[in-house]
Amino acid sequence: MKALAEVLGKWEAVIGLEIHTELTTLETKMFCGCRISRDDPPNTNVCPVCLGMPGALPVPNRKAIESIVMAGIATNCEIMRRSMFYRKHYFYPDMAKNFQTTQGPVAFAMHGHLDLEVDGQGAGERPVWEDVAGDGQKPIVRADDGSYVVPIRIQRIHMEEDAAKMVHVGGSEGRIGGARESLLDYNRCGAPLIELVTEPDLRTPEEARLFMEQLRKVFCTLGISDCSLERGSMRCDGNVSLRRRGAAGLGTKTELKNLNSLRSLHDALAYEICRQAEVLEAGDSVRQETRHWEPSRRRTVVMRVKEVSDDYRFFPDPDLAPFDLSDEFVERCRARVPELPDAKRDRYMAVWGLRRREAVRLAADPDIASFFEGTAKLVEAAVVPTLANVMVNLVAGCKDLTRPQVAAVARLLADDAITFAQAREVLEMVDGTDADPEAIVDERGLRQATDVRALGAIVDEVLARCEDQVRQYHGGNRKVVGFLVGQCMRASGGSGNPKLFNQLLVQRLEE
Repeated sequence: MKALAEVLGKWEAVIGLEIHTELTTLETKMFCGCRISRDDPPNTNVCPVCLGMPGALPVPNRKAIESIVMAGIATNCEIMRRSMFYRKHYFYPDMAKNFQTTQGPVAFAMHGHLDLEVDGQGAGERPVWEDVAGDGQKPIVRADDGSYVVPIRIQRIHMEEDAAKMVHVGGSEGRIGGARESLLDYNRCGAPLIELVTEPDLRTPEEARLFMEQLRKVFCTLGISDCSLERGSMRCDGNVSLRRRGAAGLGTKTELKNLNSLRSLHDALAYEICRQAEVLEAGDSVRQETRHWEPSRRRTVVMRVKEVSDDYRFFPDPDLAPFDLSDEFVERCRARVPELPDAKRDRYMAVWGLRRREAVRLAADPDIASFFEGTAKLVEAAVVPTLANVMVNLVAGCKDLTRPQVAAVARLLADDAITFAQAREVLEMVDGTDADPEAIVDERGLRQATDVRALGAIVDEVLARCEDQVRQYHGGNRKVVGFLVGQCMRASGGSGNPKLFNQLLVQRLEE
């Protein structure tokens, strides 16, 4: 099988995603009052409504509808004032009533978009010469480093109920095929679920991975879901087809299931693109089917022939009246939408001069962003970039630091009182305690000496005995300064400031 880069040089992948997100922050299910909980014993949070008993009538969860409207506003969707629920019929044990309550042709949120930023190695997956976005209209603008921004259209975000959890015992990789028995837990059945469907605007596995990652950040910031890929509260199906470069039509697509991590999403799409190319180049046709991703074997396998809409016998649910969302309801939802990650990132860069990489990392998680902003109030504006560096590179490994502790370490670093390695050491020592980092630094003699006269004497002594390295520097070997800094640190017993040593060495060597 050819490598992905070789395939994408001749073929264009057309990718669309269906991303399912459980509204885990709600307390009750979509159409009944049963409690939502992952930790309760199986089949204890059920009732006649979510089990589909005859005569049971559903009642919509108002908070769930508020959540989907917020999701639509945050993704630039048009909020449809009138919509209704439909029945999607299928026979499978994960839905006891043999139909799923979902939305019909008109969803609560329609026709949105997100601008996707692609950089680094992933930007190389899209051929450089291709300068048209997935929608075939807007040109891609590439920066000097190859990064680009591509608009990804969102077809719809609709509300539906989740299905029961199935556990296949004795099968291969948890699949029903070959399983000895299947266990059903209806606690999840009827839980509120939103499904976001993109237009087929994505062109590479990395774009798909980044889109799901960006959407996860948005939904977490909204506070509507924990978006845990590991626990299944955010899941993704990928649809992919191939066409020759320059062709306008769409090829036959396959749908990929079991994409329960960002890596699986990328790798499954990459494999399927290469597999379809191999089929087409052999003169065969791609079949429209649903395929399962096997992470351990790193391949997709056939699950079933892909159903079409008619197979589900959609029709309006007679037990649920149409929805008419008022302008006041929509505006109340809009007022609840907080500052989103991209806007927060731009504010961090504009107000505090943070580097883009650190601003992105801090703005991505609402809890981290809140801790950072609260700590930034404790330090001078000039120290905030150092604080951001500490938050991104040092704090993640700690469990229970306070804002004053992190602020104190950032201030010590900004003043060149300690090195970056010492900052990590100090944070680990104060983690989970009420100790003062400044006191720890002084007690252990970690504070760096910054007396230029004293450090200058050490530099002169090191240069006098390292004549060979001095000659190398004057011969053009600038890397030798690192060795000389190490000699100065040793001579100072580790108490000298390495940055200042570096400056003094270069100054002496250039005289």
